[in-house]
Amino acid sequence: MAHAAPSPAKSTTSLTLANQASLPVVSAVDQVDTSYLQTLLGYNARRAALTIIEGFLERMAEFGLRPVDFSVMSVIQHNPGVTSRQLCAALNLLPPNLVGLVQSLEARGLIHRQPHPTDGRAVGLHPTSKGSALMQKAEQAATDLEVARSARLTSAQRKTLLELLQKIYL
Repeated sequence: MAHAAPSPAKSTTSLTLANQASLPVVSAVDQVDTSYLQTLLGYNARRAALTIIEGFLERMAEFGLRPVDFSVMSVIQHNPGVTSRQLCAALNLLPPNLVGLVQSLEARGLIHRQPHPTDGRAVGLHPTSKGSALMQKAEQAATDLEVARSARLTSAQRKTLLELLQKIYL
């Protein structure tokens, strides 16, 4: 007499019970604990930066500026005649990375180069009137964004936060 094969339902149930017996017990998490991460300066700085950068990218897109473009233009705007070497030092940029950026800003008519008044080998970078007008609007947009994103801080707290962050990298 031939034996009938076990029904698929019994076979699956038997395998499932056997597999469950060998698996570790897992638990569900109702609330995620990030208390350790919140003790880390880098974690908090990154989370705060991400909150601001997201809006910054959106607002600067209107001006055709990436964060690095904005930083370079801001330094040129506030320091007409600054050299590429000075820009690299001030913004911690590598010279090869700055070359194309300066060419791009110049091609857009936002900056122009002029011979340095005392160093015959250097060239000063200056904002054009178009570049100055753009940066006045872009810097106002950046300020408005930061005020909005840091609204839970008092003016004194915001000032303290800026001073503390700068103590880390300056």
